[in-house]
Amino acid sequence: MSRRKTRPPRTSPAPAVQSVTADSPCPCGLDASYGACCGRFHSGTAGTAPTAELLMRSRYSAFVVRDEAYLLRTWAPETRPGEVDFDPALRWTGLEIQEATDGTAFHQHGTVTFAASYVHGGESGAMRERSRFARHEGAWVYVDGDVGE
Repeated sequence: MSRRKTRPPRTSPAPAVQSVTADSPCPCGLDASYGACCGRFHSGTAGTAPTAELLMRSRYSAFVVRDEAYLLRTWAPETRPGEVDFDPALRWTGLEIQEATDGTAFHQHGTVTFAASYVHGGESGAMRERSRFARHEGAWVYVDGDVGE
């Protein structure tokens, strides 16, 4: 008789990483392909996001495609975690920017308030956050945020 550990049955299969190609609509919701929008920041071909709002959008898209390197690279050093813990059962489904304050080429700080829709375990939901951004060595980085309801 074998001594295998039993696993609890899954209630639903975990979704695979969302398939996004350069020609796919950008997950951030702007009217452009992923390659011409957030993908250019992820790959580094367009440098860094020029505004806090574009950084927010590109970070959302990085969560969609699970680009840990980009997320860590665009996180302020003083608040950056050692790794990003992606939930394999979570699928991001949409982004709505509700307000952006400052965060342009003329600012050192900015905020972006957003709602990000998701499906987790078959249930729909939304995460709301007021994110803070700052310039670090000339580039916009995510500092932290206040998660709301």
